[in-house]
Amino acid sequence: MPRVIHFEIPTDDLARAKKFYEEVFGWQIHSGTSPYWLATTGEQDKPGINGALLPRGTVHQRPVNVIQVDSVDDFIKKVMTSGGRIIKAKQSVPGVGYAAYGKDSEGNPFGLFQADKTAR
Repeated sequence: MPRVIHFEIPTDDLARAKKFYEEVFGWQIHSGTSPYWLATTGEQDKPGINGALLPRGTVHQRPVNVIQVDSVDDFIKKVMTSGGRIIKAKQSVPGVGYAAYGKDSEGNPFGLFQADKTAR
C-alpha cells in the first residue's frame, strides 16, 4: 500500500524558513540539491517522516505530501482515471528515482515518488 514518505514545505525565503524550523522544532536542515533543502525531523528509529524546504512555485503553493509508489507511470494513470490530474509530469531525480506531481479530486496537491537508484 503506498504511504506518505516525505513532505515539502514551500517558502518565500529559504534562510528565514530554515531558521524558523530549526529554532522552533529543532529540525536539522541542510542543503540538498539547491534550492531544495532537506529537513531531518528526528531520529531514524522513531516514528515520523523527513522532508524538505523549497522555493514557493507553481506546484508548491502549500505543503505537499509525497507518496512512495512502485511505478509513477501506473499511478499517473490511476490519478487520471479517478478524477485527479497531473500538474507536473514525471521527471528523473538522478541516482534517486522518479517523481511527478498531481492534484486530487478536491484540488489538493501531492507528489508521487518511485525509488530507482539507476535513474538518470
